[in-house]
Amino acid sequence: MRILIDTNIIIHREANRVYNEDIGLLFNWLDKLKFDKCVHPLTIEEISGHQDENVVKTMKIKIANYNLLKTESPDDQLITKLRESDKSQNDFIDTSILNEVYNNRVDYLITEDRGIHRKANFLGCSEKVFKIDAFLEKCIAENPELKNYQVLAVKKEYFGNINLNDAFFDSFKQDYNEFGNWFNKKADNISYVCITDGDVKAFLYLKQEDPNEIYNDIEPSFPQKKRLKIGTFKVTSTGYKLGERFLKVIFDNALQYDVEEIYVTIFDKRDEQLRLIYLLQDWGFKHWGTKTTDNGIEQVFVRECKPTPNLQQPKITFPAVSKNTSKWIVPIYPQYHTELFPDSILNNESPADFTENEPYRNAIKKVYISRSYNRNLKGGDLVLFYRTGGHYAGVVSTIGVVENIETNIRDENHFIELCRKRSVFDNAGLREFWNYRKNDRPFIVNFLYIDSFPMPKVNLKRLRDLNIMQNAPRGFEPLSDAQFEQILKEARANESYIID
Repeated sequence: MRILIDTNIIIHREANRVYNEDIGLLFNWLDKLKFDKCVHPLTIEEISGHQDENVVKTMKIKIANYNLLKTESPDDQLITKLRESDKSQNDFIDTSILNEVYNNRVDYLITEDRGIHRKANFLGCSEKVFKIDAFLEKCIAENPELKNYQVLAVKKEYFGNINLNDAFFDSFKQDYNEFGNWFNKKADNISYVCITDGDVKAFLYLKQEDPNEIYNDIEPSFPQKKRLKIGTFKVTSTGYKLGERFLKVIFDNALQYDVEEIYVTIFDKRDEQLRLIYLLQDWGFKHWGTKTTDNGIEQVFVRECKPTPNLQQPKITFPAVSKNTSKWIVPIYPQYHTELFPDSILNNESPADFTENEPYRNAIKKVYISRSYNRNLKGGDLVLFYRTGGHYAGVVSTIGVVENIETNIRDENHFIELCRKRSVFDNAGLREFWNYRKNDRPFIVNFLYIDSFPMPKVNLKRLRDLNIMQNAPRGFEPLSDAQFEQILKEARANESYIID
């Protein structure tokens, strides 16, 4: 397997000082799986342009540990068209690096560069271009026997029970002189934390603020609103979608406390901070302004809690969804149900069996594979998931919103690549699903998990009594607005995320 590594990742990997600990985990996996680590000739050119001659000399020695591509792919018409938008030499190099995976001269490209990912979407090869965390997720899913973490559970914990001396908090101490004192004063406050093998992997502190809060240090000043502040937030890349899991915690709290806005103040000095900013922006946070402190100037990002739903890009307005769209109900087998929806666990299932030690459990973005006759789903459609089980045990458990569907699937390998990041199936299971009926290939529904309904859940018996349906759904079955609203009422759903 030939893996092309983008220039910035190599620079951070081989720097004398460690700037990004996640890159170390990535290279551990690459070595463990004996993948060829490749570099593009233009990467050498970029490194040679570094301002510090000593850095250049050191990097050129270390670059010998990589496989340098001996030739460069020629440009076809699509690459030529893409180059028309390149405005600098760096843009030109990015396109050239991407061209190698586009032409299948390497298997995958790993890059944190958002511009390259946008270009990959344009070229139709995005399934071969990975960010670090996504590639770690792929490695874990395809090699479960090599996983480092047996348990990755997010839990509530008092500050006072968390080790402030964990290396995880070093970056906060560097950025905020008062961090240690602040942390200790919060000893009796609740945080959300993920601790594995004694090490902190993710941490989140949220603070409710009423409309009378003073924001003299934020420019432009905030208008009076009820807000949720993301006080402290950091996630280490592990390949387990912890970022999305913590985002779900943030959005759930915002709905629970019925706030108007969510905001965060954050420095943009290091890669880990930039990646967190990009994650927040991907989920609809917008740059507001700056906050001036004794430690420097932080960037301020704001997210409306109940924005007008975006049907084409539901995640930028998540969890807000529109009533004015199609509604569906679809079955999911018990053996997959709680794997995909750990928050929808039933009373007769053991929570110990469903700690979040699989990437697809933590993810908000999920995949449903189907051979349903109805395939005309579209972005923004609402889906109710029915856990099969018969007259009494079959229940409506969960609601999601469709992002998009994939029906133009080239072959088995393409199917696996499209599903790999979000599916409960391993590669063998995906192959079996693809080949189960060769004259009736499956399609893929990419959706966002919104909410789990409280216990007791609405069962098939109740659906029959209400004359909503007499038989369990087979594939995606449409629901009328009246049926959908009746199910939500019976399920005692929190409908605050549904916008008229």
